[in-house]
Amino acid sequence: MNLTVFGIGYVGLVQAAVLAEVGHQVVCVDIDAAKVERLNQGLVPIFEPGLENLVKENHAAGRIKFTTDAAAAVRHGEIQMIAVGTPPGEDGSADLKYVLAVAETIGREMDKPKIVVGKSTVPVGTCEKVKARIAETLKKRGREDLAFDVASNPEFLKEGSAVADCMKPDRIIVGTDSEDTEAVMRELYAPFNRNHEKMIVMDVRSAEFTKYAANCMLATKISFMNEMANLAEQLGADIEEVRKGIGSDPRIGYHFIYPGLGYGGSCFPKDVRALIKTAEGVKFDAKLLRAVEERNNAQKSVLFDKVDRYFKGNLKGKTFALWGLAFKPNTDDMREAPARVLMEALWKAGANVQAYDPEAMQECQAIYGLRDDLLLCGTKEAALRGADALLIATEWKSFRAPSFDAMKDALTTPIIFDGRNLYDPKVIARHGIEYHSIGRMAA
Repeated sequence: MNLTVFGIGYVGLVQAAVLAEVGHQVVCVDIDAAKVERLNQGLVPIFEPGLENLVKENHAAGRIKFTTDAAAAVRHGEIQMIAVGTPPGEDGSADLKYVLAVAETIGREMDKPKIVVGKSTVPVGTCEKVKARIAETLKKRGREDLAFDVASNPEFLKEGSAVADCMKPDRIIVGTDSEDTEAVMRELYAPFNRNHEKMIVMDVRSAEFTKYAANCMLATKISFMNEMANLAEQLGADIEEVRKGIGSDPRIGYHFIYPGLGYGGSCFPKDVRALIKTAEGVKFDAKLLRAVEERNNAQKSVLFDKVDRYFKGNLKGKTFALWGLAFKPNTDDMREAPARVLMEALWKAGANVQAYDPEAMQECQAIYGLRDDLLLCGTKEAALRGADALLIATEWKSFRAPSFDAMKDALTTPIIFDGRNLYDPKVIARHGIEYHSIGRMAA
């Protein structure tokens, strides 16, 4: 099938590359000429395991192309997939200007029937606005005779495993009331729907809402577990043992119940805020969602508070090793990362940071530039040298089995503040290192 994808950010690029991999002819269009040029040169602008090879191989085979020519792109695809960003506005609501701009472009350039598919995360009712904008644009052209339909097809990708999520999806949500559109979408996703039926077809508004409900449910699990972790510390309980106990209940499960420093990234924070604003728009008090956001915002300061208490508020001139900058492993994404809150609090208190992350160093440099109180180190071991303590903000696998003896020798003060509960407190104690983690008594 011929497919056009508007927006070659994280979602658009992954989706386009995977669809090209199974044989579809994909044209990706973006207004960022520099990004398009880099992609045409084989330079993938984001880190995601498996994505770079996928893009390069399919580009070389001619199954995926990158362009700024919107008119040609619209003419190419029988399916027009909108995967542009929906950044939060000042009030937290999703900004639809890019989505509606694409709708207008489609209406202006289409010359035959199209199926327009909303892939971006958008508030309920957005597909109706897209449909109205296309219809309005066609009317201005005097081309009301051109048929089109608008469907919702939200993504459920996890950063760090997005390619695998696309290749082997848990579910494929399609929102449409048209049997013809449903048939086309089934053909598009047939290569991913062979073992058993994964496609769930529903009305458009329900499909749009499903994306928000899913992300807010996961965010709620994270905030709940962090609240329990903070309470466990006060009660003298070990939240890691509690996690094993409740996770063994199949109604709860082990996913998203790891205590830590809160959620970050481009999805959960934005989507929780956006659904709160949607609720306000219909005069519904989303008490639970507001509590989820409040707990998450507070959780990002928990590790700094532990450090500040330990050093009795005297952090000026001290140096801290920081392992982990990305909001989660297997990505270089630092959007709303807990590490940013931690670093900025340390700097405000007059401390210095020696940081290491396997993938997010360049992103950190782009965000903060050159600072006298920030040293980006080439290895995790280098970050330890001469530091007054080690702080862990991201649970990269390469952090899980360090040499504790070498760590103790490198640190000025043998102490770890672990925001991800990577280590067994008993093991740490045997190496003569003081250990503070989340939801467990200090060792």
